[in-house]
Amino acid sequence: MPAPSHCEDCYVLNIQCPDTIGIVAAVSTFLAKHQAFITESAHYGDPDTGQFFMRTVFRSATTDPLPKSDIATGFKSLADQFKMDWDLFGSQEKIKTVIAVSKFGHCLNDLLHRVQIGVIPVEVTAVVSNHETFRNLVEWHEIPFHHLPVTADTKTAQEEKLLDVMSSTKAELLVLARYMQILSQNTCAKLPGRIINIHHSFLPGFKGARPYHQAHARGVKIIGATAHYVTPDLDEGPIIEQAVERVDHTLSPEDLVLLGQDIENSVLSRAVRWHAERRVLLNGTKTVVFR
Repeated sequence: MPAPSHCEDCYVLNIQCPDTIGIVAAVSTFLAKHQAFITESAHYGDPDTGQFFMRTVFRSATTDPLPKSDIATGFKSLADQFKMDWDLFGSQEKIKTVIAVSKFGHCLNDLLHRVQIGVIPVEVTAVVSNHETFRNLVEWHEIPFHHLPVTADTKTAQEEKLLDVMSSTKAELLVLARYMQILSQNTCAKLPGRIINIHHSFLPGFKGARPYHQAHARGVKIIGATAHYVTPDLDEGPIIEQAVERVDHTLSPEDLVLLGQDIENSVLSRAVRWHAERRVLLNGTKTVVFR
């Protein structure tokens, strides 16, 4: 897997448009004319949807920097020609992120550590939780912690407070790091493509409490985890990343839990990292991930 781009003057250009002849050549020619040096490029044409996806990382080919506004202004006519949906980002722009957690802290702890050492290029602006369990951990990282308790009667008001935290900290991404509350359709609709969730891979087979114990009782041979974007359809949003591990009869339910938590950590961290590096493009009910 390629390492993230670290040059301070690099840009990431993401494109989605109807697939046709000449898109790659047109983009490359445009960048060359603007004295841009391409350091990384990937593209994919989906034969099922007829959509084309492209991610290009580039920097100035000279000692002079490339002004983002100049590139964006000049690219607009080309984008109009190919009917592109496109975005241009500075490669060092960190996505402001809010993390939500409940009583299981393995994913939260893993994310905070990876952010701290610079592996995941996000800025965690706040952590929200319906419990006080991880206040000390979060505040040790010098990140604001918001305790937002919730009941069936207060759910709407509690989610409004969560959205207020997103808005006040100018967060673009909400990560559900084992946040054991189902977000309302209203909240999901306000943040399309901006909420990432992690859950075990037993759904829909083993729902509810103690899924690993249910799986152990049924003698499962594979366990895993899925990270996906959240939509109003519960646990059916576009998948970003998945992983599995083989298990056998020698493992106890507690062993499965520990192994499952390790998988959840790695799957969620990869999903958040790829989103932050602008490697994930939505393709209807699925994703294109330029790893």
